[in-house]
Amino acid sequence: MTVRVRPETPADAAAVQAIIGAAFPAVDGRVLEVGLNDELRTDPDRIPDLCLVADRDGVVVGQLTCSYGTLTDPAPAGATRRLVGVGPVAVRPADQGTGVGRALLADLIDRAAHRAELALVLLGDPAFYGRFGFRPAAEAGITAPDPAWGEHFQALVLAPGRPRLTGTFRYAAPFERL
Repeated sequence: MTVRVRPETPADAAAVQAIIGAAFPAVDGRVLEVGLNDELRTDPDRIPDLCLVADRDGVVVGQLTCSYGTLTDPAPAGATRRLVGVGPVAVRPADQGTGVGRALLADLIDRAAHRAELALVLLGDPAFYGRFGFRPAAEAGITAPDPAWGEHFQALVLAPGRPRLTGTFRYAAPFERL
């Protein structure tokens, strides 16, 4: 059973939302990431060709969503750059630990590098994402929207040294409404 990674299509929406709903915990009866992903579908900062699904024998078993966020550098005054914010990322619980997440991340990194994106940023488990080269974002000069995130806010710089990335990152608008 081979995992195939491809861009998400509109026909995948219900399966993607179900996977997110199953993979994340509910808070007060709702899975916040389901609503977030729903809002991201219509947000202008969503990056359709970097919103990926993993399917196994035609069944969607994992997904990741990407949208542009803004890195604001205090010097020069207010200079901004777009970086790719990754999330939500979810794998159907029955398929976790089988390489689905690994396939999604590897494919995303290849696609983002091919597009000459500067960096990928995300909030997640350092033990998992570190395997793909993600490091605490602060090491790259990128400040988290919430300092309490610490080492869980990570970055993978795809174009080291060109240009130097410094400043505070803000995700696409739907993240602000969480």
